[in-house]
Amino acid sequence: MANPKMTFSLDEETVKRLEQASERLGKPKSEVVREAILEYSLRVDRLTEAERQRMLAALDDLLPKIPPRSDEEVDLELREIRAARRGGGRRTKRET
Repeated sequence: MANPKMTFSLDEETVKRLEQASERLGKPKSEVVREAILEYSLRVDRLTEAERQRMLAALDDLLPKIPPRSDEEVDLELREIRAARRGGGRRTKRET
């Protein structure tokens, strides 16, 4: 299958960088562009540093609000939930 031809307008600085990369790597400019687009597309779904910091701050804010409970209390609640699911749901609200 032939590669589709496309036309883009690039500023002079980008053209210089593309030419330099092509020369350094010994690859055609079209291959450099393909590889650059592939690498960029793999990073697009990653969080930015600002997003990561915002999410960490939210976690830092929420963690102290979680009431401490013993492992036994957690295990008891999980057993109650599982039993309720097998029995068709909770009939009464769990006391806290």
